[in-house]
Amino acid sequence: MAFFSKLKDRLFKSSSKLDQGLEAIVEEAPEPAAGPANAGPATPIAPAEPASAGIVGRLLGRKPDEPRRVLDDDMLEQLEELLITSDMGVDTALRVTANMAEGRFGKRLSAGEIKQLLAAEISRIMENVAKPMPLYAKRPQVVLVVGVNGSGKTTTIGKLASQFKAAGKSVVIAAGDTFRAAAVEQLQVWGDRAGVPVLTAPEGSDPASLAYDALIKAQADGADLLMIDTAGRLQNRADLMEELAKIVRVIRKVDPDAPHNTLLVLDATTGQNALNQVEVFQKISDVSGLVMTKLDGTARGGVLVALADKFGLPIHAIGVGEQIDDLAPFDPEEFAAALTGLDRS
Repeated sequence: MAFFSKLKDRLFKSSSKLDQGLEAIVEEAPEPAAGPANAGPATPIAPAEPASAGIVGRLLGRKPDEPRRVLDDDMLEQLEELLITSDMGVDTALRVTANMAEGRFGKRLSAGEIKQLLAAEISRIMENVAKPMPLYAKRPQVVLVVGVNGSGKTTTIGKLASQFKAAGKSVVIAAGDTFRAAAVEQLQVWGDRAGVPVLTAPEGSDPASLAYDALIKAQADGADLLMIDTAGRLQNRADLMEELAKIVRVIRKVDPDAPHNTLLVLDATTGQNALNQVEVFQKISDVSGLVMTKLDGTARGGVLVALADKFGLPIHAIGVGEQIDDLAPFDPEEFAAALTGLDRS
């Protein structure tokens, strides 16, 4: 639960946005339209709850004075807009609200009940993509890590390498972003901290050559994992595509099945642009799984739901900070609860 508490605290921007939005939607319930003076009593939108519902409500934790609103078309439209502003995307927001309304349309709901419905629907969407990075018997297992510069790619490699080393795996890192000295230095810091060798090459060197040398060393050392950093210059996709293709061609001279995993690291603060990055990198490389970083710095946590709904790629881990334990395996229920502000204690 430690990571959940941290996730909930650091997803405050997203969860508070949904919290406040849901409360406002329920509290802004429209007044019933007044009928003509000679008209009979208005037909209720939802049937009155039986007297026993009060007892049932208390058993379910409902607060008797909690504001409630009929789930109607107007309310659904407001819910859709709220989810879209949290970067869940139009298609996903429409699908989520439609599923929430199924069997409940016309019923009176509180903000807390809506929040529970929303968390359940988010968890349902994401349960099929919550998968740890697979570890195979193949040694060394080659993990190619891709993503745009600034996405947290280098830090993610360092954290994963450190975690695998702590779990008893032997790891080699190849600092394949040879065009950025800062990326190489950052990996070296993580390598020193974890006791993991980091192979480097002079700035501007051929990344494919470094990847080849790193795989030879990983084989010689009997390493379990080889993690290869790569450049992320999307402004020139042709160059990046050729560079990644060359890395794959060269390492397959040593191991025809390499790379065994291709991880795409995404920055949550980019919002809907993360979807564009997935589309681009799927064309450039065979992406096998996602890692989402910087969820602590954004009110756009809903983009992870949109990614799961649209692409269905495994989400291996999420990050909420700079420390090694700020990157953890993705848990859909914990994420849904943190995003909607639910208390799981």
